[in-house]
Amino acid sequence: MTELRRPGNPWWIAYEYGAMLLGLGTLALLCLSWLPFALLLYPLLPRRLGQALGRATISFGFRLYLRILTLFCGCRFDLSALDQLRDEGPLILAANHPSLLDAVLIVSRLPNVVCVMKAALMDNLLFGAAARLARYIRNNAPLEMILGAREELQAGAQLLIFPEGTRTAHFPLDPCSPSVGLIAGRSKVPVQTLLIEFSTPYLGKAWPLFRRPTLPLHVRIRLGRRFPPAANAQALAVELEAYLRHELENAPPNMSTAAVLA
Repeated sequence: MTELRRPGNPWWIAYEYGAMLLGLGTLALLCLSWLPFALLLYPLLPRRLGQALGRATISFGFRLYLRILTLFCGCRFDLSALDQLRDEGPLILAANHPSLLDAVLIVSRLPNVVCVMKAALMDNLLFGAAARLARYIRNNAPLEMILGAREELQAGAQLLIFPEGTRTAHFPLDPCSPSVGLIAGRSKVPVQTLLIEFSTPYLGKAWPLFRRPTLPLHVRIRLGRRFPPAANAQALAVELEAYLRHELENAPPNMSTAAVLA
């Protein structure tokens, strides 16, 4: 197996391309399978019932997807730390954003998470209907986003937000916006930091969608510090950015041991 994985081995390169196509194709198939049901149920179900069903289905689908990546695509995910948060009630989950897979990883383990999403993704044919049924929150209108986030937190949900606003362009972290602090201040809910670590920057900002991965791919999420809600949103953003940057720059260099199944 070690010989097979040697850089430049044509068989291993072929496997990496096959794993990439299988991974992307499976995600598209799962999304398309749920699309007609999400479109139909959105106007028919009461809001609370629809969002509960929508979030549970997305979480189950993502967990199934990660299992397929683990079994067939040379991926290893250590996400067990997230299980500690499942029954903790309302939290603002603030994570770094190295890859397109980040939300998939977190939602797969936390079924009552509501995501703050780009408006373009909310309107996307593949993801939009499922996101709308789950009542995910658009990020294009700041005041509406903050009020919507507060409403969901007060209803008992956990909110996932990436303080950088988009995938990291300059590793280990891009500047953080004050959005997290504004939401925390309005909702009086603490901020739980999540530290996402990839063995390679697969599907990061500079990684084209159809560039083959470097396998095996190891991914780990660690729980970081929990910040209390603060009155000064900008001060919290500065403190949050400094903390995340320090933790990511000093992460233990043992990603190759992250071999826990999703």
